[in-house]
Amino acid sequence: MIAYWLSKSKQICYYTNPWYKRKCEIHISACTKGLRLHQRGDFYMHQIVLPIKDSNVLNDVQDTLLNNFKAGRRNYTVFQVGKATLLRVSDVMRLKQTDIFNPDGSIKQNAFIHDRKTGKPNTLYLKPVQTELLLYRQWLLNHQLDSEWLFPSIQHPERHITEKQFYKIMSKVGDLLSINYLGTHTMRKTGAYRVYTQSNYNIGLVMHLLNHSSEAMTLAYLGLDQASTESMLDQIDFG
Repeated sequence: MIAYWLSKSKQICYYTNPWYKRKCEIHISACTKGLRLHQRGDFYMHQIVLPIKDSNVLNDVQDTLLNNFKAGRRNYTVFQVGKATLLRVSDVMRLKQTDIFNPDGSIKQNAFIHDRKTGKPNTLYLKPVQTELLLYRQWLLNHQLDSEWLFPSIQHPERHITEKQFYKIMSKVGDLLSINYLGTHTMRKTGAYRVYTQSNYNIGLVMHLLNHSSEAMTLAYLGLDQASTESMLDQIDFG
C-alpha cells in the first residue's frame, strides 16, 4: 500500500521512501502545483494553496500585507500585480521597472514579457493595477530604492525579492489571520477565480489567461470542489 491520502484538512501525505514517493508523485503531480511542503517525521505534508473566494477575507489579507510589514507597500503591490496579471510568482518577481514604467514615470498600458516556465511571450494588461503601481513608484522614490527590479530587496536593492521570501511573507499573513491555505500561488489563483466568477464563468478565458491545456486542469487550479459546484448550480434556473 502506498501511504497516501487526501484528508479533510486538505493535506496530501506520503512516505519519504524514494520508491513510494515516486509512485505517489505520479498520481498527485497534477494536484501539487503551488502546494506548501513540510516534512514531519516520516512524512512529507503538502498544504494545498487555494484561491481566496470571500471578499472580506481578501480585504483582510491585502490589509495585512500592506500594514504589518516594513515593506508593506511592496508586498501589497506584489500581490495586486500577481492577482491582476495572473502571472506565476517567478515571473512577478523578475519584472523590471522598465517593463512597467514609462521614462516619465507613468504606467505602461501593456507589459511584454516571456514566461519563465514556458518561454512563451505574454502581454500583460496593466490598467487594473495602474493606481497601485503609481503609489508603489512613489514609495520606491521615498525610500530611495534605486533598482532595475520592480520588487527589490530592501537590504540588497540590486536583487529582487525571492519566491522563498514571499512565501515567508504569505505564511506570516496566514498565521496572523489564522488562514491555512495561503502561499505564493494565492495571488494567481485568486485572480483566476475572480475572473472566472465575474466573467459569467468563462472557463475558456481563464484557461487562456493561465495558459492551461484543459478545462479540468483549470477547474482544479481554481479549487472548485463539489460544494462550490453545487453552490453555483443552486443559482441556475433549470425551468
